[in-house]
Amino acid sequence: MDRETLGPYQLLEEIGAGGMGTVYLAKHRETQDLAAIKVLPPQLAREEGFVMRFTREAEMLRTLTNPHVVRLLDSGVDDETYYFVMEYVDGETLAYRLRRDHRLPWKEAFEIAVQLCSALKAAHDAGIIHRDLKPSNVLLSKTGDVKLTDFGVAQLFASERLTITGGVIGTAEYMSPEQAQGQRATKRSDLYSLGVLLYAMLTGRPPFTGQTAMDVMHKQRFAQFDLPSSYVPDLPPTVDDAVKELLEKSPDKRPADAFVASRRLQDVLRRAGLGTVGDDTVAAPLAKPSVRNEGPGAGTFMRDLVRAEIVRSHAPTAWQQLFNNTVVLLVMLAGLGLFVWWMATPQQTPGWKLREAQRILNDPAGPEWLRARDELLLPLVQTDADRQQWGGQAQPLLDEIAIYDLEQRLLSPRRRDKSSAIPEEARRLLLESRQLWERGQLRLAQQQLTYLINLLEHHPDADAASQLARRWQSQIEEEQPRRDAARKEFVQAAVKHALERAPADPEGVRRMFAAVIALYSDEPLLADEVRLSKEGLRLDELEKQKSP
Repeated sequence: MDRETLGPYQLLEEIGAGGMGTVYLAKHRETQDLAAIKVLPPQLAREEGFVMRFTREAEMLRTLTNPHVVRLLDSGVDDETYYFVMEYVDGETLAYRLRRDHRLPWKEAFEIAVQLCSALKAAHDAGIIHRDLKPSNVLLSKTGDVKLTDFGVAQLFASERLTITGGVIGTAEYMSPEQAQGQRATKRSDLYSLGVLLYAMLTGRPPFTGQTAMDVMHKQRFAQFDLPSSYVPDLPPTVDDAVKELLEKSPDKRPADAFVASRRLQDVLRRAGLGTVGDDTVAAPLAKPSVRNEGPGAGTFMRDLVRAEIVRSHAPTAWQQLFNNTVVLLVMLAGLGLFVWWMATPQQTPGWKLREAQRILNDPAGPEWLRARDELLLPLVQTDADRQQWGGQAQPLLDEIAIYDLEQRLLSPRRRDKSSAIPEEARRLLLESRQLWERGQLRLAQQQLTYLINLLEHHPDADAASQLARRWQSQIEEEQPRRDAARKEFVQAAVKHALERAPADPEGVRRMFAAVIALYSDEPLLADEVRLSKEGLRLDELEKQKSP
């Protein structure tokens, strides 16, 4: 955004971006207090009913107070730019944490989920459904607190047009089956998304992935997922059970509300903390016989002999004593566990590493690709310096991952300062091309990418940048026909409507014709519409001349 202020706030830096807007770190010009400002996409303001939804959501969010919810401090509009002002949480998103650590220890994951239950309960009690619970909306502060953000923002996207056409709001991988079917989201929909989030924290990936969003939504409705313990074998069975309950396809089978879900998760943590309590009852000691000065009689002597023989016959042997030793048993169990793990773990031969990396790269691009690079492919290249065998087969996969990594570094605000792997000028030109593309100026984006590819053709340090530019070109070429068809349909409808309304509103129709000529005179695609507009203006002038 090409501005330095917004309302009473000075914008300091961009700290996040996504489909629902861009987030900036800002400072109040009078109080000097820091805040996070989410600027909503400008196209939203053109959606029917947006202003009403924006006002309603802002009023609802101001009433939402919970230590695990990011507080809404203010909201407003500045020169048709709508924004929310929220408390600034110094920390990182759960998405960033998962990209770095891949997955979390199960107890930590459950503790995060319990705090999110508190946030969801507060919102649900206030009549607010989140609709888009995902790792990028969960903030982990440096003090250890978990805070949920973007409450109600998804509702701003729920325009009448989307509702009528059965559209869906949310992120496919974290969407409930009912949302994927286009039904209204409920509090139990948020609990399903919480289950997906918990699954991702435990395993490093959501339960369902696919090549397209439609593939994922189909799986959300009909497919069965692998239990978390399939990826993390040492998870307690109660962890699988808790996740399964949250991820029930039918909302009625999920926990009744966030409070019940929280108690369920806390119960799993409590059982793990207490362990198994054994029988602590102790037999009462035998009563001591009264002591006399008399020696033992014959009956007493025989009783003692029999008792001694019984004790001797039940005395444990050396082997029994060994196996009755707790330390020995623990060592043996540990050894058995290591043996089972060794037998179950595939032997990481070079061939296995290559096949495993190829399997990971067959899935959609994501953090797993970086793990494949670091744990599987780079070791192959390092052990095969001349690249005669495994290194040569690994290199094309590494090149593919390098393009993905460069794209993430360019487009992720948190990683832009770490994109020094390519020349600064190449980075600038790539970003400018991407901005043209996102603004819909596809031909200009294509032209700039072509110039960049030619510029980098013989550059020694820019192979990944050149490959990324070619990939973006290919994606734009695929997108161009759809964009052109939509634009032509839009202008055709406007011209047709103007021709029909010319007698009733000649002045308005004249302005519309002039707008078409001004905007699209240089567009061969819309030459017919421009010609009709010019003819319409000439006819209008002739009518004026004929009138007395």
